[in-house]
Amino acid sequence: MPVADDAQRNKRLAIIGVSTFLLVAMVIGVTVTISSNKNVIDEEDPKDNSKSHVSSTMKAVISLCQPTDYREECVNDLSKEAGNTTDPRELIQIAFQITINRIGEGLKKTNILQEVEKDPRAKGALVTCKQLMDLSVGEFNRSLDKLGKFNLNNLDNILTSLKVWLSGAVTYQETCLDAFENTTSEAGNKMKEILQTSMHMSSNGLAIINELSKTLASLHITKTSGRRLLQDADDLPVLGHGDDDLPEWVEDGVGVRRLLKMNARKYMANVIVAKDGSGNFTKISEALKLVPKKNQKSFIIWIKEGVYHEYVHVTKDMTHVVFVGDGAKKTRITGNKNFIDGINTYNTATVAVQGDYFVGIGVGFENSAGAHKHQAVALRVQADKSIFYKCRMDGFQDTLYAHALRQFYRDCTISGTIDFVFGDAVAVFQNCTFVVRKPMQNQQCIVTAQGRKERYQPSGIIIQGGSIVADPKYYPVRFDNKAYLARPWKNFSRTVFLETYIGDLIQPDGFMPWQTATGIPTNTDTCFYAEVNNRGPGADITKRVKWEGVKKLTPQIATSFFPSKFFHGDDWIRVTKIPYFSGEKTSKE
Repeated sequence: MPVADDAQRNKRLAIIGVSTFLLVAMVIGVTVTISSNKNVIDEEDPKDNSKSHVSSTMKAVISLCQPTDYREECVNDLSKEAGNTTDPRELIQIAFQITINRIGEGLKKTNILQEVEKDPRAKGALVTCKQLMDLSVGEFNRSLDKLGKFNLNNLDNILTSLKVWLSGAVTYQETCLDAFENTTSEAGNKMKEILQTSMHMSSNGLAIINELSKTLASLHITKTSGRRLLQDADDLPVLGHGDDDLPEWVEDGVGVRRLLKMNARKYMANVIVAKDGSGNFTKISEALKLVPKKNQKSFIIWIKEGVYHEYVHVTKDMTHVVFVGDGAKKTRITGNKNFIDGINTYNTATVAVQGDYFVGIGVGFENSAGAHKHQAVALRVQADKSIFYKCRMDGFQDTLYAHALRQFYRDCTISGTIDFVFGDAVAVFQNCTFVVRKPMQNQQCIVTAQGRKERYQPSGIIIQGGSIVADPKYYPVRFDNKAYLARPWKNFSRTVFLETYIGDLIQPDGFMPWQTATGIPTNTDTCFYAEVNNRGPGADITKRVKWEGVKKLTPQIATSFFPSKFFHGDDWIRVTKIPYFSGEKTSKE
């Protein structure tokens, strides 16, 4: 009997496998009722094969566009380019290519605007837009490449990555428009018109992939690996590299803990940077020039103790770069670019990281411009699957720009005044300390300002197991210059506080509304804010604001914001052997 049961079980699994393949091929398991779309689709004529095929293509297009927010645009644009195909995967690829083309058309118009623009701030914003639109195209291109590798063995990985990358593409276009804030030119309105179609198409692409992912998850086809809560890093295995997205980070069991030792830094470093001339270079930017193109192995740069006054850019093609410092207070990279001096927020960053699989260990990132200079970023991160361990990010307004893609922070310290952790990444901060500093006399303080614009984006800020405290200079005025946990920067701003110590500096209201230019509070109903199992004098939720967007989560729903589930896979963290708890419990517990 057991043999027969196994055979039947294997047969059922095979059927499920085939069914899954068919489900993927159809993208969405149902089609819309054609009778409600007679104005779009003609009745099929069995004698007219051409009309029948056109109708079948249109049915496939309408089915694909069903979950989107800009459905009419999706159907119109896609039906023009679909030809005779009814293959949903081909249709998705066509939709992505249309979006790439639209962004490309926008880039050409941006060049024209730049040539005639006189306002220096607007001119700078246009330059930033070109950079961001290129990044957006890059996310669509790698999504196209990933679609070409679509199969059942890496289904989880593909769907998760597609959602993250398409979310990044949406964020980059939105950031382009943000660059025009506080400019007197009409260029911002023109850019909004130029980007409207591509932004709508980007949103539609994200909605389509999200619907597929949701459908498969509801059928329990996708899976997430489990890990022990509060698991010690020494218990983690050295992973193999079956997943082509994993970095070749660990060699002979080497992990972050070994890199923290001086001898290991000396012998493992590919290049050494030292202010005193004892290394290969005195500037970090010079060392980065040695990173091989299309790098697939960890390139370790040991940055010895010292204060480095330079602006550092880890570009998109500098992948698998590892910065190892001598401690976040000893190895510091500092700059002072800021908004008041005429630079848009995006370009004020002292350090910008775009290369995927970046790891920072024991390094300090600083913007020393001061509170009176307003927006001044210390660190901007756009690197997928990036990790920061025992680092510091110090500034005032807009200290850490967790801009886009997957990011993990462990045992870090972030200081600032207004919105000092902001952006639209899929970001988890574990055991991190958030230090609120003394602002200008008339300013209030806000720890986070998350920028999720679309409801289908997987992004959010998750703060778990850390603490929110006052800087000694801020402590005496903490009730005068009031402090809040968050304010909703964009429509669907999402921030969750889990198991965190919250000091008495945080106001009982907890959250502060985002004010429009006319002074009207916005995004209070569409945001997603939650607090679960926090502690400390500022953790009392009984007097929190009564917004629709402030949620009370059940313990079960709260677990969906633990790292392994929020990231939908955490091999890229575990492989580094950084101390880490996933939030998942094994079957033995």
